[in-house]
Amino acid sequence: MQDIKAILKERAVGASLTVKGWVRTKRDTKNAIFLELNDGSCFANLQCVFDNNAMDDALRQAMESVSTGAAVAVSGSLVDSPAAGQPVELKASGLEIYGESPADAYPLQKKSHSFEFLREIAHLRPRTNTFGAVARVRHQMAFAVHSFFEERGFNYVHTPLITASDCEGAGEMFQVTTLDLDGIAKRGEAVDYGKDFFGKPAYLSVSGQLNVETYCMALGKVYTFGPTFRAENSNTPRHLAEFWMIEPEMAFAELPEDMALAEDFIKHLLGWALDKCGEDLAFFDKRVQPGLMAMLEAVRSSPFAHMSYTDAVKELEKHADAFEFKPYWGCDLQTEHERYLTETVIKGPLIVTDYPKDLKAFYMRQNDDGKTVRAMDVLVPRIGEIIGGSEREYRYDLLVKAMLDKKLKPEDYWWYLDLRRYGSAPHSGFGLGFERLMRYVTGMENIRDVIPFPRAPKQADF
Repeated sequence: MQDIKAILKERAVGASLTVKGWVRTKRDTKNAIFLELNDGSCFANLQCVFDNNAMDDALRQAMESVSTGAAVAVSGSLVDSPAAGQPVELKASGLEIYGESPADAYPLQKKSHSFEFLREIAHLRPRTNTFGAVARVRHQMAFAVHSFFEERGFNYVHTPLITASDCEGAGEMFQVTTLDLDGIAKRGEAVDYGKDFFGKPAYLSVSGQLNVETYCMALGKVYTFGPTFRAENSNTPRHLAEFWMIEPEMAFAELPEDMALAEDFIKHLLGWALDKCGEDLAFFDKRVQPGLMAMLEAVRSSPFAHMSYTDAVKELEKHADAFEFKPYWGCDLQTEHERYLTETVIKGPLIVTDYPKDLKAFYMRQNDDGKTVRAMDVLVPRIGEIIGGSEREYRYDLLVKAMLDKKLKPEDYWWYLDLRRYGSAPHSGFGLGFERLMRYVTGMENIRDVIPFPRAPKQADF
């Protein structure tokens, strides 16, 4: 049995085939019945044509049970197609039904549904053109991530999902506990975490970075790629409670090397998408985000400009009236600011560096001016920030001070501080949200539409 992708590629006219998949459409005419079959291997369907005048009673009766969504096997011979837009079709002679899909109940009968509606049936939406394409591109992007780091000698490290440390210091973490918190509250008792599973408060991790740094200090070049969690109660198209992060870390690397790696990484990923996902990207370009492929190609082939945060703010202040959020030195750059810098000022990708220390996490290396840190954000047209990273603070005393300034307890990070006690060295890294990358590559607007099962406030059904 061949999948449809291979059949359409090889075009072995005259071959006898059995094709298995799901019916996308069924169309009856006086002389023929047409089934459009898709098996998920590619965007395209295979048209299967049954001669209405040559079907026996058993086949005709079986055909009456076939409707959109049914799982079937169709046998026949491959022939050149007389219709435009499809090189071959299956001259069908046999049909086996694995699973019917009643037309009066199947939610995907229409050719077009809103993304909002499809989020309510996340278990079925992969069968649509859009979400089948998203899934295939997501697979390729994940493979591209591992390919990039493998080619450059990085080691893949699995970091824990359960942690007692808050990497970002924001406190927006999901708690993990075996205690009966409802019962404790009803009895009016104080919570004793010494009786909890881990003997202390534990949470789902917001980042694998702190843990992967431990392996960076032993293996040199490492990365983690896995799920992370954030209990930020933001019901927007840009936020998820569960998302995937790619976080490389390099020993003996300073900020310029970090920036170079980030630029190479983005170009590798966009090139992979353009080279491997052409059919699916062409669909997104036509139906979702016009000009998508040209934009991705432009970023892939452009050198990334560099600009300090201070210079970026000066540029933004020249046009302050154009923004909803007025820019000033010390402000957190908003998406509208980032897009203006890339789309209007630079007209291409941009790396902004040396942000105010108060805007960034405690672990970023402090600059000599005492006001900024060696941070960098990679900005691209249409979405703004796509990567955030920094050189890490490897000096023990300054790291402790940064923790105290951020109201963190150094004793909670004793193992992280040990890395600065024993064989400390300069190192750098960054984080790329996989779903943010997916939004960029596919042109999809809502981040909930580029992950198989979105987790957001009041949404955990599937």
